[in-house]
Amino acid sequence: MTFPVLADSVVASSAVLAYLPSPPRGVWYLGPLPLRAYALCIILGIIIAIWWGEKRWQQRGGQQGAVLDVAMFAVPFGLIGGRLYHVATDWQKYFGADGNPMNALKVWEGGLGIWGAVLLGGVGAWIGCRVYRIPLPAFGDAIAPGILLAQAIGRLGNYFNQELYGRETDLPWGLEIYERFGSDGRLDMMNGVSTGVVQKVVQPTFLYELLWNLLGVAVLVWLDRRYRIGHGRLFALYVAIYTFGRFWVELLRDDEATHLFGIRINTYTSTIVFLGAIAYFLLATRGRETAELLRPGTDRPWPWQLAALRARGAQSEAEAASEDSVAASEKRAAKAESEAAESEPSATEPTVVTPKATEAEPTVSETEAATTAPASEAATTAAKAEPERADAGNESESKGDNSSTDSAATKAAKAAESGQD
Repeated sequence: MTFPVLADSVVASSAVLAYLPSPPRGVWYLGPLPLRAYALCIILGIIIAIWWGEKRWQQRGGQQGAVLDVAMFAVPFGLIGGRLYHVATDWQKYFGADGNPMNALKVWEGGLGIWGAVLLGGVGAWIGCRVYRIPLPAFGDAIAPGILLAQAIGRLGNYFNQELYGRETDLPWGLEIYERFGSDGRLDMMNGVSTGVVQKVVQPTFLYELLWNLLGVAVLVWLDRRYRIGHGRLFALYVAIYTFGRFWVELLRDDEATHLFGIRINTYTSTIVFLGAIAYFLLATRGRETAELLRPGTDRPWPWQLAALRARGAQSEAEAASEDSVAASEKRAAKAESEAAESEPSATEPTVVTPKATEAEPTVSETEAATTAPASEAATTAAKAEPERADAGNESESKGDNSSTDSAATKAAKAAESGQD
């Protein structure tokens, strides 16, 4: 009887020891300044995403500093969008019977919806790309793995906050949720300090999503190197990978959330966004952008330099108009050259001169013909006049001979007559 009881106790002890412990606290204080693990994880994720995105952008041929410039727009928009989505989907926490609307502004206490962050963050990135003349799809491809890695780091913040966990479980890797109390002695599961008392053991959904995100990062990097994906398709793959995993994680979660027809609203959102991402990936079949498209070629002012931004916008419009004009001129010149090449006779074909209705510039052969024509006509006229002059000379000579003969005969006749007399 002793051995079975001892065996049961050993199994129970090993199972308990295998549970994942929660952190004893998620907030530390430096004097009056609170240092929150959740905020540190978010900041660390943003820094890594920008740093890695910058490296990937330059490897694709982009200009240094472009990712940081666009992030100046995207990050604030993303934080606001993430908070708005969280408040909208969990409105009862802030606007319900026991809610406090002012708590909606306390971002440091947790609560950022990834869908709102991606949506408004994308709007901010679009504005930044418009300002700095960067193609948004290429920018999204460069930062996609970094964003997913930042989300994995952000899940550690949920771990410190003891939030976004799953249903109760007896699995060996279950997560222990501790009771925490604040300095005032009140129960504060998020900001308090643990007493070591386990309230419940739950599915560590934060860990599932963290591991899924890391796997997705590896897949994105491999696919990008293997197939050189571009034109926003890698970003679409990131969205599809994340939403596919998030769909199953949502089915395991048991924390407070808004339901629609008995299903968590994030489950619907994951499905819709997943289908949209797959559709974009299949329809946008263009390849990766060239390095020339990623480099604006001019210095970019900081976002707060409004006058410089306006001046740069005017310069960009002028450069675009100039480029269009040069392209049109080159097109006309190429067309004229092609027409001239088609009109030139080949070396084996005889030259056929056809009269043209319009005046055209004389060719070399026409100029030589015009120059030699008067000379040939003069030579012909001289040749015709020479025999005529010869005939006239003969006639005058014959007339002279006849006249001299006649005069001699006349003199002889007169002499004879005088002799007779």
